Amino acid sequence: MNRIARFPVMAAAFLAMLTMMTGCSRLQARDQLNKGVAAYKNAKYEEAINHFQNAVNLDPTLPMARLYLATAYAQQVVPDLTTPDNMKNANLAIQGFQSVLDKDPKDIGSLKGIAGLYFQIDKFDEAKQWQQKVLAVDPQDAEAAYTIGVIDWGVAHKNAVQALAGVGMQDNGDGNPKMPKPACQKLQEQNTPLVNEGLQYLQKALEIRPNYDDAMAYMNLMYRRKADLECGNDSARKEDLDQAGQWRDKAMGTRKANEEKKNNTPGGIVMDGSGNMK
Repeated sequence: MNRIARFPVMAAAFLAMLTMMTGCSRLQARDQLNKGVAAYKNAKYEEAINHFQNAVNLDPTLPMARLYLATAYAQQVVPDLTTPDNMKNANLAIQGFQSVLDKDPKDIGSLKGIAGLYFQIDKFDEAKQWQQKVLAVDPQDAEAAYTIGVIDWGVAHKNAVQALAGVGMQDNGDGNPKMPKPACQKLQEQNTPLVNEGLQYLQKALEIRPNYDDAMAYMNLMYRRKADLECGNDSARKEDLDQAGQWRDKAMGTRKANEEKKNNTPGGIVMDGSGNMK
């Protein structure tokens, strides 16, 4: 009877001890998270990774711990480098962001993190897919639309350079009207979908952010890629180049205006209308 009577008391004591231990782990996890943030701010990324991993181990439910861990791994990824160590860091970062998305599929930071990592390691199809996921969650993300346009231009440019090299030519930026027609038609098949999609997304970026000078600059570049595809239609080629020139001039003017606006924005201590600091 005594043993039976004592059992609920023992169970309650065990639960209280377990709660205390859990609370202690959470405090330790937050301490590790704070130490990781401090290390990250000081560019001590390996140290930050260790602290963030400890935070995850101590409290897997701690908000931001997995996101910060993935971000620290991502910070160590070197663009365009495919060494085993670099790819390992990229994959660990992607896995970390994915673990956040497993709980919150609409976490925009993780979606953009994965998209950016795939771009850095030259997996452009995957990068586009993830930027499209960003736009599905936030249709007003101008950078996501712009990046898809940049990717399309990059692939189209690579295709054009290879096609021109195959016939002993270099890109002159004028639509390359002397390219042999068979080579031009082959390039037309490769690049038409890329050029059309790229223009569409760059235009979308500009609809969201009308003063997006980088997007304007790529509109110029993309119209020059479009000029490659006219294959003997000289009037269409010249029209494309005219569009390219207009976007080039607009990009330069807008960039200048953006810089002037940025330089004229007050910073530091600001006085209000009464002469008080705020």
